[in-house]
Amino acid sequence: MSDHALRLLREQPHLAELAAFPFNFDLTRADHGEAVRLASGGPLEAVAGDDTGGTYFVCGDGSVLYADSEGSAGIIGNSVDEALEVLVGLPGWHDYLGLAPADGEEKIRAAVAETEEEIREYHGIDDERTELRAGLGLPERSPVELIGLLHAALLRTEPDFLLLNAEEGGAHDLLDRHPRPPLWEAVLARGRTDLTLLREGSAWDEVAGDRARRALALRAAQFDRREGDLPLLRHLLRHEAEASMTDELRLAAVLVGLRGCAEDLPLLYEVRETDFDTWCGLGGMPEPDADPAELRSWARDLDDSLFGTDPTDEPLFTWTGLAHEQGLVELARAALIRRLDDIDFRVYCDARDGKATDRRDASQLGSLVHEFEQLGDTFQALRAQRLYVPLQTRAWDRVSALLRLARLEREEGRFGAAIRTLASLRDTLAEPDGADVGGGSGSGSGSDKSLGHWQRTNLGAYIVEEHYAVARTAATDTALADEVRAVTVAAGELLARLSGTARANVERHLAGTTDTHTDTHTDSCTDTHTDTGANPDAGVSAEPTPPQPSAG
Repeated sequence: MSDHALRLLREQPHLAELAAFPFNFDLTRADHGEAVRLASGGPLEAVAGDDTGGTYFVCGDGSVLYADSEGSAGIIGNSVDEALEVLVGLPGWHDYLGLAPADGEEKIRAAVAETEEEIREYHGIDDERTELRAGLGLPERSPVELIGLLHAALLRTEPDFLLLNAEEGGAHDLLDRHPRPPLWEAVLARGRTDLTLLREGSAWDEVAGDRARRALALRAAQFDRREGDLPLLRHLLRHEAEASMTDELRLAAVLVGLRGCAEDLPLLYEVRETDFDTWCGLGGMPEPDADPAELRSWARDLDDSLFGTDPTDEPLFTWTGLAHEQGLVELARAALIRRLDDIDFRVYCDARDGKATDRRDASQLGSLVHEFEQLGDTFQALRAQRLYVPLQTRAWDRVSALLRLARLEREEGRFGAAIRTLASLRDTLAEPDGADVGGGSGSGSGSDKSLGHWQRTNLGAYIVEEHYAVARTAATDTALADEVRAVTVAAGELLARLSGTARANVERHLAGTTDTHTDTHTDSCTDTHTDTGANPDAGVSAEPTPPQPSAG
């Protein structure tokens, strides 16, 4: 992408003055006033601004991103040269954000003419435009062509150029309001292509043997059901069973079962018996000698409750997960950030109005944390977890949420925050209705007894491990020396309060495993926790399993 025009503006003050007035591309206004960054983590350089507080940024591929002072942003050109073509050729371009080539030449020319006549009432633009175009070597394009360039650029803004507030993490609104295809449409595109190949009798093994392609083909078949698909659905079902229990395995079983063919009952039974997870996940399936009507009834009930034929009914996390599997990371990230922004705003409004937060928002926050961590975006996961923590009313859930928050803060290098979070965690353990921190029965005097025996569960072990992990990593910050000593002392006190076997196992674990293993098992507790001390990682993690705290 060319930056020829930008170099000329920097080298020739007269041209820079013309660009600044009357075309509002001012090299001296490159300070945006607040820290921003791209959600993708890509490079971003502020090069100019305008008199409304807006800023022009150059992205890593040369694209120009404009961010206004009201929290909106959008790509306006594939390069600085192209962006300047738009700004010089359409000095009223802010008024044309709703225009598209489909509006037709007559409407576009009329809108541009009206705006430019209003501008000419205050200052000239015609001679200035001719001079600046000549000085920068910009071609002369019609308003219709320029609207086409601007429209195409704006549509490229998301997902690759989603602009965030660098401190708070919230996304800027889109600069324009042009409709975009729904997320599911972009995600399903490859699946629809593969489903067509399968129906044509080609690429059966290639599609079935690839986990991501197989899942997408099954999703495409979910929303485009045809009578002749049964052979290919059987083929996909057999291969999906190799991945153990997945949503797509259940979907494949449903799509096969809806046909109600008796000869499919042995196949479905064989798939169900693949392992313990599939046996549980496909529970209720009719036995091999059942009536086909029972099979149809079972499949129809699951279809009605879990699947259906409308892609808009699928949860967001279905599509973001499938997008991630395809490598469409920024598409998934942008959708998740938009959802988090919506929840953040609702939680704020509920708190302002003294209302309780919707339980669905609370449950989605936990899923958002998990999804962001799958994308490797600890920053956004931490943001979601901070919203999640105050919504937990049960003592066990509060402690688990605080534990995960401390781990995310540690991973983000926010050691002081992690130390304060662990202090809040210990305060929760010490609450009368939570537990007896002194090591007694922990029955407490309140109604919430969920933490009554935390010393004999995995949760207690992970609390101790996280204290030591924070102490080790925060030790590099000399300004936190006193806080590190305090958290180290607290870790020792908590370790002493664990049950004998649990304490011995944790000591052995801390002495003999890496920090990476410690972090993995700390997280597993916050994802899945029980009061019985059962290993929450059993059958899930492929990493070596450390000694587990005893339930007794």
